[in-house]
Amino acid sequence: MYRRPLQFAARSFVTAAASRAAAGKALDHDVCFRALASRVSSPCSAPCRTLHFSTQLCNVKETPQHSEEEVGAFTKLIEAMGFTGPLKYNKWKIKIAALRMYTCCVERVNYDEFFEKFALPDTLNSWFLVAQLHVWMCLVRMRQEGREGKYMCRYIVHSMWEDVEQRSKIMGIDAIHRKEALKAMTETFYAAIFGYDEGIMSDDCVLAAALWRNLFSRQCEDPKQLELMVEYVRKQMQFIDALDGDDLLLTGEVKWRPLVEENAQSILKVVRPTYNDAGL
Repeated sequence: MYRRPLQFAARSFVTAAASRAAAGKALDHDVCFRALASRVSSPCSAPCRTLHFSTQLCNVKETPQHSEEEVGAFTKLIEAMGFTGPLKYNKWKIKIAALRMYTCCVERVNYDEFFEKFALPDTLNSWFLVAQLHVWMCLVRMRQEGREGKYMCRYIVHSMWEDVEQRSKIMGIDAIHRKEALKAMTETFYAAIFGYDEGIMSDDCVLAAALWRNLFSRQCEDPKQLELMVEYVRKQMQFIDALDGDDLLLTGEVKWRPLVEENAQSILKVVRPTYNDAGL
């Protein structure tokens, strides 16, 4: 029951979009922001980076990474007040892409394979542990896309919590226990984010320790399972790191590599997503 599609999340986004569109007839804030930003902002160059993996898939192609954007005084002021300044793409397009990217974390991952391979119980909590790992990988990738990517990250996480709450309601969990469970999941999620971030920037031992603490809940005694998960995370990060950032901001489409890779070299063949003139 907890694997039901994201119908509620999709409806909430559509409803919010319709209400914002009606209010936007009186005043189009995005147009004002872009007009002012064009006077005070200037584009910045993006250096390249190279990731070094200690697994067999160690040759990662260099991809552009956005440095901190130089924003104008007006943008800094409104963002200090809690508002979002002008972005390269329409904010609602980015929100829709964020929902699509989260949907890819839910609908395009074979959860049954994870449960069977690692002897995880088929529960909402186990589903959440696998889902948050894939959400984290998306967050790592989108944080490279400057302010637009960070804006998208917020709505990926927002979509996740909306979905988790709806799944818990479908399972019949009462309000009190649901609130306690969501609080525990929130603490687990942010603790996992810190652990995974440290692991992806360190060697395989640190990443394996983070996976053992968070995904396996300190209950994995088979080193081969940890080795498989470390390889899985490394190859997924290598794969989505090669995806074009603008395509991700406009479509949110992510395809995941299988847990057990038959042809490791196939991860280097990235298929670019397609979208129409409206960016959908």
